[in-house]
Amino acid sequence: MSSPCSLLECGSTDDRHFEMDDYAGKIARWCPGCGDHAILAAVHRLLAIEQLKPEKTVFVSGIGCSSRFPHYVETYGFHGIHGRALPIATGVKLARPDLDVFVTMGDGDCTSIGAGHWIHAIRYNIDMTVLLLDNNIYGLTKKQTSPTTPQGFKTNTQTKGSFLPPLNPLQTTLGVTNASFVAQTADWMPSHLAATLQAAKAHKGFSFVRILQRCPVFTPDIFAAAIKDPQVTDVLSHPDGIQDANTDKIYKSQVFHNPGDIHEARRLAEGDRVRVGLFFRDESFPRYEELRQVTKRTPEEKMAFINAELDRHAV
Repeated sequence: MSSPCSLLECGSTDDRHFEMDDYAGKIARWCPGCGDHAILAAVHRLLAIEQLKPEKTVFVSGIGCSSRFPHYVETYGFHGIHGRALPIATGVKLARPDLDVFVTMGDGDCTSIGAGHWIHAIRYNIDMTVLLLDNNIYGLTKKQTSPTTPQGFKTNTQTKGSFLPPLNPLQTTLGVTNASFVAQTADWMPSHLAATLQAAKAHKGFSFVRILQRCPVFTPDIFAAAIKDPQVTDVLSHPDGIQDANTDKIYKSQVFHNPGDIHEARRLAEGDRVRVGLFFRDESFPRYEELRQVTKRTPEEKMAFINAELDRHAV
């Protein structure tokens, strides 16, 4: 558990102004060249742009390289167990709907052991910003096949190549009832990454952002073509989509897509073509924390409630 105590004193006024460095936690221990560094910088930038109060901001993670995020952000944080970031974050938001909640997960953490929680978190549509850092491999456990590993890619657990076609996180998310914000970006597109994070934070509901992320150690070539040649990437374009002039100057392959059209969003999510942008957004869907109001109790009332529950099981 991490906390922002060094940044503020209890009872401080709201006229504070935060710079990016104010949100920097411990020195990141990712490998040189890891895409997580770029994502962390984009998150620090987002926090500064939005001027989010450290004591009102929480980062929740599971297990994996990406899940070290709470240690590197000077806010409150919860480094959970493998695949369980979303239920922890759900509990935080239900108990404290006034907090800004972020979740960081890897592809194994989210789409494998955490898949059941992922599906239901989409359906709950709780107001939180969820980042899937997808490098197509289990990095922390040293090159095991993950659900998003390309078919035929050789790993330490499938040495002759991954047996199955990869799971598509965009298609999966778009197929779940109540999905309200689905976007994709990449760590090597810093301007687009920053704009996507801002749009996700502004959305009221479950904002799911898949970030294509380089792993220079175990999957150095998977995204090589998209990194070297901008023509390999389609940028979804629409007045209601991700607005970023810098990306438009570099990436000329533009696909006009209305993010209110979920059927077209599902079609665009198919195939091997790299597409970035806002696939779908609808703020009309109900949010679970508003439907299920949690009764507010004083600390004394909470202890009395716990003791009463314990007394029920006394022998």
